[in-house]
Amino acid sequence: MRRRKSKEILKAFWPRSLPQHPAITRFPSPSSLLSSRTMKTVLLLICSNTFMTIAWYGHLKYRKSPLIAAILISWLIAFFEYCFQVPANRIGYGEFTLFQLKIVQEVITLCVFVAFSYAYFGENLKWNYGVSFLFILGAVFFAFWGKM
Repeated sequence: MRRRKSKEILKAFWPRSLPQHPAITRFPSPSSLLSSRTMKTVLLLICSNTFMTIAWYGHLKYRKSPLIAAILISWLIAFFEYCFQVPANRIGYGEFTLFQLKIVQEVITLCVFVAFSYAYFGENLKWNYGVSFLFILGAVFFAFWGKM
């Protein structure tokens, strides 16, 4: 008797066929995801931000070198950043709104920067920086609210 009652209660609150979220039912297979515009945009932005981070911060390890040399080398590295950034923005603009594209780019920038600062400068991520990054991830959540 008790078991039967719990099944009835469960059926009342948990129907057999739950409505599916549109994003879940349309989720692409891994092979199609790699060829999608979204994935191309993200990969190009990762490449772009890697060059950007090196151009902006790599020279700090060589602070005794002449400033003009640091500027010229950074400018040369930044050229390769733009070779990835411009196509990423052109491909991604149809998939994302302009605001979403910028927010995705900023999150990628922070991820690349964290890896770079640890690998190149040996700096560790402190708890307060981690919390700050979580707030930025919250911004991504709200920016894509309508798409989820």
